[in-house]
Amino acid sequence: MEISDGRRTSEHLLAHPGAQRVPTPRLEMFIVRNFLDQAACAELIALIEADRRPSTIADANGDAYFRTSETCDLSHDIPIVGAVDDRLSALAGIPTQFGEPLQGQRYAEGQEFKSHTDYFEPHGADYERYCSVAGQRTWTFMVYLNAPEAGGATRFKVIDKTIQPEPGKLVCWNNRRPDLSVNPATLHHGMKVRRGVKYVITKWFRERPWGWEPTA
Repeated sequence: MEISDGRRTSEHLLAHPGAQRVPTPRLEMFIVRNFLDQAACAELIALIEADRRPSTIADANGDAYFRTSETCDLSHDIPIVGAVDDRLSALAGIPTQFGEPLQGQRYAEGQEFKSHTDYFEPHGADYERYCSVAGQRTWTFMVYLNAPEAGGATRFKVIDKTIQPEPGKLVCWNNRRPDLSVNPATLHHGMKVRRGVKYVITKWFRERPWGWEPTA
């Protein structure tokens, strides 16, 4: 069976002009400004607006306000989505078959995604459901499509790093340590939007080719 552990993704990112590695020994994280231009961002925002639904989480924790954003699945068959999806795979150095479908998120005023990790808890109630086919998430690639008037930053508490939204800015990180165990230092908080609306797209890569199971 094909396996992609994402170990060489940092090399691909370091070779990309403009990619900046966040200076921390706790995790592999990079920022690429202006990854998408204004026209691409606007096109993706329109797609999210047209087909959004309430976001969900894996391993429900009883907090109905833990993730209050809206989500949109973006089909690779749509030209702009396919083009961005392919660019992200090329940047990661990970074949497209190891990626989940591109997803959009919309945060209105007051909405947030409280502190969480993108990997699935190995002993969580939903682990088998989400990981039985494609395995664990490896890398996360997230692109801000706009900047709300206030709020909406992404805070990585463990490494004391807060990333402000900028149109077209890409942030990516490895959800695992060098030994391939999950990395709790990736804990992050999609902070409340205080004024305006925030849009992002997210691409998650997996250990094995993507199958049928739902995303979260």
